[in-house]
Amino acid sequence: MDEERALYIVRAGEAGAIERVLRDYSDKHRATFKFESTDEDKRKKLCEGIFKVLVKDVPTTCQVSCLEVLRILSRDKKVLVPVTTKENMQILMRLAKLTESDDSLEKVSEFPVIVESLKCLCNIVFNSQMAQQLSLELNLAAKLCNLLRKCKDRKFINDIKCFDLRLLFLLSLLHTDIRSQLRYELQGLPLLTQILESAFSIKWTDEYESAIDHNGPPLSPQETDCAIEALKALFNVTVDSWKVHKENAVNLLSNVPVSCLDVLICPLTHEETAQEATTLDELPSDETAEKETVLQNNTMVYNGMNMEAIHVLLNFMEKRIDKGSSYREGLTPVLSLLTECSRAHRNIRKFLKDQVLPPLRDVTNRPEVGSTVRNKLVRLMTHVDLGVKQIAAEFLFVLCKERVDSLLKYTGYGNAAGLLAARGLLAGGRGDNWYSEDEDTDTEEYKNAKPNINLITGHLEEPMPNPIDEMTEEQKEYEAMKLVNMLDKLSRRADVKDLHQDGG
Repeated sequence: MDEERALYIVRAGEAGAIERVLRDYSDKHRATFKFESTDEDKRKKLCEGIFKVLVKDVPTTCQVSCLEVLRILSRDKKVLVPVTTKENMQILMRLAKLTESDDSLEKVSEFPVIVESLKCLCNIVFNSQMAQQLSLELNLAAKLCNLLRKCKDRKFINDIKCFDLRLLFLLSLLHTDIRSQLRYELQGLPLLTQILESAFSIKWTDEYESAIDHNGPPLSPQETDCAIEALKALFNVTVDSWKVHKENAVNLLSNVPVSCLDVLICPLTHEETAQEATTLDELPSDETAEKETVLQNNTMVYNGMNMEAIHVLLNFMEKRIDKGSSYREGLTPVLSLLTECSRAHRNIRKFLKDQVLPPLRDVTNRPEVGSTVRNKLVRLMTHVDLGVKQIAAEFLFVLCKERVDSLLKYTGYGNAAGLLAARGLLAGGRGDNWYSEDEDTDTEEYKNAKPNINLITGHLEEPMPNPIDEMTEEQKEYEAMKLVNMLDKLSRRADVKDLHQDGG
């Protein structure tokens, strides 16, 4: 109903009426992030109507109201499909002063329009692949840098700088080509460094020395936001230029707070979810229930989440193991990272459990024998390097939700003894961390083999023959009398010992 009324006024009303109805809509839906699918077509038409108003000569306040509503509607990816055109992107860029001209930012009254236009572009670029491609065609990164140069030394327009930097971060995140363009062609590194210096009010006294004002005021919220966005953009600009080994990238991730590492996974879009369902439909019926992990367009998908980044880390870890040397420097960082990710994020743990410790079927070999990731990690549990074997055991323990019985099933008691002794869990039990209560499902093959599995070695052993079964009755009687005599001797020795003690 709100969209229908707003659409009617936008199409037929004058600027004042449009401003009022859109302001009401904005106030009502300011915190709306999920939209009803039934009104999807009306929202699309409302977006189209707003763009038609934005090309007209309307007051600044009306432009701001239009852009505020467009920003709210651009949170819905489906709405963006028909409205993300080159023409509409150019309209927003013009309003955001994203041009190649050298005109300075003089009209303070235009600043709200610039900020709202940048916010709209952030949403649209983030949510639309078409907009991401158009941003390359329209050379958006160069125009963002040009706008930054116009306002880098002017503190009263921090909002413009903040959203300019945020959009620059998004573009450099989504396009590796833009990172290279920023680094070399657009001189993004010195530009972003200057933005940081401005935010922190840094004054240089020498080439490598700055004046520190210990009594200066703390950064304002706007200055803090600018600094954060500049640092994010700087990371993207420099990430490909370090020419460092991959393990150093893992070290950087290890420095990120574990609560923030959920950015390594992301939910599938509506289209990708539909495609995943199709992929599952194509699996044989007896495999569909077990196959929670599927390969979709060369991307690992688990439980509706894109797990490509975690899969890359897992493959990297296996390559480090296969290398067979420098485990402490090359392997322990990625193992530690995957352990902490698994401990903090349920979906990551379940995906890694699916990949590393799939349901057991063949238990004829010892857990450390073989070429699977599980076999390789179990071998590391008895490595001569204490740090290596501790982190390998810890990783498998976390995948088992720190339950001793589950760990022993996959490793055997002998391989796990070091970890269990260190944790005080030799008698069984579980670790200190809480995990969901979903239980492992054993395969029929494992259930049938379980009574004959050696708990120490963790593999299936054929039952040992009973030596008595092959004895004659005379041999059995002889062995029985022999046992009686041995027990009698032991009893006599015990009595003599007690007698000496009493006499003493």
